[in-house]
Amino acid sequence: MSDNDGKKTLGLRGSRPGQVKQSFSHGRTKNVVVETKRKRVVVPKPGAAAGGSGKTPAGGDPRKRPAGISDAEMERRMKALQAAKAREAEEAEKRAAEEKAREEERKRRREEAEAKERAEREREEALKAKAEEEARKKREAEEAKTRAKAAPAPAADPAAAQAAEQRGTGKPSSAPRKKDDRGGANDRQNRGKGRDDGRRSGKLTVNQAMRGGDGRQRSVASMRRKQERARQKAMGENVEREKVIRDVQVPEAIVVSELANRMAERVADVVKSLMKMGMMVTQNQAIDADTAELIIEEFGHNIVRVSDADVEDVIDTVEDKEEDLEDRAPIITIMGHVDHGKTSLLDAIRDAKVTAGEAGGITQHIGAYQVKTDSGATLSFLDTPGHAAFTSMRARGAQVTDIVVLVVAADDSVMPQTIEAINHAKAAGVPMIVAINKCDKPTANPDQVRAELLQHEVIVEKMSGDVQDVEVSAITGAGLDELLEAIALQSEILELKANPSRAASGAVIEAQLDVGRGPVATVLVQNGTLKQGDIFVVGEQWGKVRALVNDHGDRVKEAGPSVPVEVLGLNGTPEAGDVLNVVDTEAQAREIAEYREQAAKDKRAAAGAATTLEQMMAKAKADKDVAELPILVKADVQGSAEAIVQAMEKIGNEEVRVRVLHYGVGAITETDVGLAEASGAPVIGFNVRANASARNSANQKGVEIRYYSVIYDLVDDVKAAASGLLSAEVRENFIGYAEIREVFKVSGVGKVAGCLVTEGVARRSAGVRLLRDNVVIHEGTLKTLKRFKDEVKEVLSGQECGMAFENYDDIRPNDVIEIFEREEVERTLD
Repeated sequence: MSDNDGKKTLGLRGSRPGQVKQSFSHGRTKNVVVETKRKRVVVPKPGAAAGGSGKTPAGGDPRKRPAGISDAEMERRMKALQAAKAREAEEAEKRAAEEKAREEERKRRREEAEAKERAEREREEALKAKAEEEARKKREAEEAKTRAKAAPAPAADPAAAQAAEQRGTGKPSSAPRKKDDRGGANDRQNRGKGRDDGRRSGKLTVNQAMRGGDGRQRSVASMRRKQERARQKAMGENVEREKVIRDVQVPEAIVVSELANRMAERVADVVKSLMKMGMMVTQNQAIDADTAELIIEEFGHNIVRVSDADVEDVIDTVEDKEEDLEDRAPIITIMGHVDHGKTSLLDAIRDAKVTAGEAGGITQHIGAYQVKTDSGATLSFLDTPGHAAFTSMRARGAQVTDIVVLVVAADDSVMPQTIEAINHAKAAGVPMIVAINKCDKPTANPDQVRAELLQHEVIVEKMSGDVQDVEVSAITGAGLDELLEAIALQSEILELKANPSRAASGAVIEAQLDVGRGPVATVLVQNGTLKQGDIFVVGEQWGKVRALVNDHGDRVKEAGPSVPVEVLGLNGTPEAGDVLNVVDTEAQAREIAEYREQAAKDKRAAAGAATTLEQMMAKAKADKDVAELPILVKADVQGSAEAIVQAMEKIGNEEVRVRVLHYGVGAITETDVGLAEASGAPVIGFNVRANASARNSANQKGVEIRYYSVIYDLVDDVKAAASGLLSAEVRENFIGYAEIREVFKVSGVGKVAGCLVTEGVARRSAGVRLLRDNVVIHEGTLKTLKRFKDEVKEVLSGQECGMAFENYDDIRPNDVIEIFEREEVERTLD
């Protein structure tokens, strides 16, 4: 029964049969039957050709045209159709050309592969023939040596001689071979020496393989693998990649697995190389940069040494192009002495009641606000506290500001904090505008303010200077428009610009720990645009922007240059004055924050280690005589906590001082109470309260918690508490003098001085000093004071008396006795 069971073979209708010859490796070929479909040729009808001679319009026969299609539309469609056909023809030609080129390339590669295979076979055959020729020559030489040795000896055994002769001629012997011990041994020894097939004798040892003199041939499988690799390389398939030489960045210390990852090498290979160098390490252990350099050079890569500080290079420090810069709102800082009306002036500008929310009517924090003027200009204001304790906060305000508005009360003139504000503005190098406030008061004297500002090198325009000055009143609102015009004029002169399209950077004005929202930082964006979801690093902290809150308490999606916002999403509370920078990934932010934290720890450790042993001993000796008042400080915001700590450091003298054991931001916790109990310190809360567990713990352990909302009261109370540690001052009041006229010896008492009280009064309970030639030779107390024979308490001036010293007898006539009383006076800290 046939394979097709009498059925016809499958084929294409109207096709032409043909044959294709396929070529394979090793010279194999195969014929394949191929059927080719004939292309259908459409011949146009004669009528259609005649119709296109020009009788029919360009749009075609109107009767066959779709309804509602004009001649112009039909003509456009026909042109589009012709263009499409032309494109199809071009694409077909292009595809045909590409196919032809690919076919030629495949043919060329196939010919190259076949040529290489032929050359390889010829070379192998030549090597094999050469090896066989060498083996034959070697065998003939050995046989010649054997015949030469056997020729002198008599042929005792004819069969052995015949066998030797036949071995020489190469003919087989018909006589049976005698088996003796010597012949058997010789046969075993010479077995395989006369073979012509080139096979190796015995097993291949390591020494033979190293010498390569055993004539070992490659196996068929090895030859096939080699030919397959050559064919794949010729065809461009699975070509083995060349080794990539990389630039590997290496810090001071690097983990082995991370080093292998940066080199793109296997971890096992790196560990093996380290073990060869005598270092038994695992992939999770760290090695130093020098060892890493040896490993990198061994693997053929290039090392790039980097330091830990290079992690901050990811922060964008590229200079902005001029065409990317846009105008931004000026940042104005209001400075001045306490109670000169800074916040009230800002209230009048922004029409809000900020002062009412501040304890005691003074500003405790830096406030950041945005104000729009009647002309449409946007101004960003920073309101800094004026109290002396907030000097550092004002300094930070001056560093981020563009214009300083110096508020001076017309009835109070220039005060100490006014001078500090002037110095801050000069140190920051920003222009200044003087606002003379409280001009509505009857005692106001603006000219006196201008005259006193001259002493501090602030020359206003009215005094022919270049500093603008405006007389204003926060109560009546007079002069506010002139002040805003002066600010706008100054900002136009500065030509303030920023690039809102780059990664955001800004300064932390204030930071606090909110119970419900976590760490919150008030950030003034200086460049770029801060958006929700941005990853940033600020000081030793990092985070992702979870929410942005503007100065009105509304949530916003982004904040551009000169816009103050509250940022939520930090992992910790930053320091006020830290710089915020946006980075690409969380890994970068975490790495930068960890590096900064470690650098700060190292700096503190280095500062402590820099002291010598003598300095430590001297400090310990000095501290032994100094009484300390330990305290714990918790505040609502970071700036207030820093200001309180600075104020506490100023309290004290060489006998007593205040020591802040710990300060932080947020509510008073049970941990704070535990630390206070261990050190015997009170806990001071500034605008914060203790939670329930902390209050219960404080009541049980007897820890005192004090709450304050005004920094004046806090400083005064701590100063009074520190004053209680001062030892009382002892004052001496001289109450009289007596002159010794005669010295008597009295049994049972000793020497008694007969004296005349020349001045004041002599008292029994007072202290006395014995003066001889106006030199003090003894100081002590009286044992007895007698008037005649009676013991008395005191003797008035002009009267005679008898005196005896306690434990002292060296008294002489004409000596003078000085009588005084000691008085203890309590001291206070200035």
